[in-house]
Amino acid sequence: MSEAPYLSIVVPAYNEARRLPPTLTALVEFFRGFTRTYEVLIVVEQSTDGTLEIAAKQVAQQAHFQVIDNGPKRGKGHAVRSGMLRARGGIVFYMDADLSVPLAEVLPFLRHFEETPKVDVLIGNRQHAGSRITRRQSPLREGMGKIFNRVLQALVGVGLRDTQCGFKAFRQAACREIFSRQTVEGFAFDVEVLLLAEKLGYVAEDLPVEWINSPESKVEIVADSLRMLRDTWQIRRRLRHVHRAPDARIRVESHGAAGAGHET
Repeated sequence: MSEAPYLSIVVPAYNEARRLPPTLTALVEFFRGFTRTYEVLIVVEQSTDGTLEIAAKQVAQQAHFQVIDNGPKRGKGHAVRSGMLRARGGIVFYMDADLSVPLAEVLPFLRHFEETPKVDVLIGNRQHAGSRITRRQSPLREGMGKIFNRVLQALVGVGLRDTQCGFKAFRQAACREIFSRQTVEGFAFDVEVLLLAEKLGYVAEDLPVEWINSPESKVEIVADSLRMLRDTWQIRRRLRHVHRAPDARIRVESHGAAGAGHET
């Protein structure tokens, strides 16, 4: 097996025949100027619009891209877990297929990992004072998101303000241990991942990001919020007895996100 790359990016995809091609183009362009080793894993759940075939054809000539047929649809959490456990990079990201957080945000995250060795997990936070919201959600979605996070704090106490931002990064050791224990297959998997990080003693911080709302979001705001709250309650009960290291904590700190070149 070849040497593990410096960076892995995991992108889950289901019925993304329209949104995925420009994302793949953006990924190819992003890595043209990247000076470190990398891999990109596109994890496709069985789609009805040809997503798998479209993705495979588009990246056929890209040696560092891999399109994974993840079988029948089981949920975003299942697709992300599959990709994260396959990823070999020293730093592993997962991000949404619509790139609602632009790829440029990868660079300050990588720099923060390099400058802060004690940090194991980094989370994009749309509510951070330094974040730039280029296109906002509807007032209903934004309000429901804030309510969900407040209820989440009451249920599990994870000290992060934006659990559902689909832009997170992990050091390899944390990635392996956390995702080998992750079980939730729906949208609440983010909550489980962050709670596992805390329980297992990993240090997580949030960083500001640019965020561009996708009007084609697959989240059904009311139904999925109710499912996520149900799943969160089950996560809380299941993880009650997971070992917590004495100094386990998730810290919320304000960090700037100054621009950086592609040389990391």
